[in-house]
Amino acid sequence: MNGNAKNNRVVILSACPVSPQMRDYLRNGDYIIACDAGYRNAAALQCSPDLVVGDFDSAPNPNFENTVILPHEKDDTDTQYAAAWAADNGAAQVLMLGALGGKRLEHTISNLSTGLYLEKRGVRAVLANEESEIHYLMPGKKLVLEKENWMYFSVFPLEGTLSGITIEGAYYPLQEAQLKMDYPLGVSNEFVQPHITLCCRQGTGIVILTKRD
Repeated sequence: MNGNAKNNRVVILSACPVSPQMRDYLRNGDYIIACDAGYRNAAALQCSPDLVVGDFDSAPNPNFENTVILPHEKDDTDTQYAAAWAADNGAAQVLMLGALGGKRLEHTISNLSTGLYLEKRGVRAVLANEESEIHYLMPGKKLVLEKENWMYFSVFPLEGTLSGITIEGAYYPLQEAQLKMDYPLGVSNEFVQPHITLCCRQGTGIVILTKRD
């Protein structure tokens, strides 16, 4: 999409295969970073990455013109490195594709942590696949999500207890409630309005939008 990262949206392509229908998520002006084997997803999405990063342990180096080769032994995942690069370069939003699913569950969990890292740096983060989107609920920030083609939504705390959570526009509304890690009270709620509004006073959480079964 040949955009510029500063004040715009960065799209990070991770290694889980994506279908061509995910191209609908892309828009003009996006700055696209492919992480390691994630460059294969660029072909499925009919786009060209602006930057390729990785240690290339899961795919050969594509010898792309703008490539950052990372060491094999490092603290950051390739996706985390790309997220930090996006934040450092002034991205306003980051969309992560190819970051959910696949054979290695630990990478999905890792990518959820990367999304939270972005949010704590003031960068709006969204993770998406063909059936779901994941958004972050941060303390003191109102989150409004449109129903569109979504059927269900679920809310889970990320860091201990999610306190003072209010949900409006839902089949199961909440008012100044608590969600805890050891009881999945927030699973499988539904839209009853064109949009839902969520906010919380303390803690952080994820909101998962899901299509009809």
